[in-house]
Amino acid sequence: MANAIMVISPYWYQGTWVFDDEAVGLNKEPFVAGVPEMIDNLVKAIPNARSGFRLIFSSAPFPGYQRELIWVREEYDGNWYEVEGQQMEGWLCPALLRYFDKAPEKLYVKAQQI
Repeated sequence: MANAIMVISPYWYQGTWVFDDEAVGLNKEPFVAGVPEMIDNLVKAIPNARSGFRLIFSSAPFPGYQRELIWVREEYDGNWYEVEGQQMEGWLCPALLRYFDKAPEKLYVKAQQI
């Protein structure tokens, strides 16, 4: 999946951001441990983002990406990433490996209004 651009549509559910992706067997998969705050920061300019938004992500830079996430360490079968240039860190659970063979050194993300 090198250089592939992927899209999910996170939304707010029971106090956190979650997403569904039937193609990889995920339903209401929650973002936890710092990632909800990272998402809040990413979508602050999107009206009604909690009703759902489009999150584009890739392990390679793409035109218009908004944030670069840098791999920090592995912990509990998941991976910690920090936001380049910001004091924000978040843990992505093993569901990340449904999109990549191994945790990428960098992730590039962009949020768009649906």
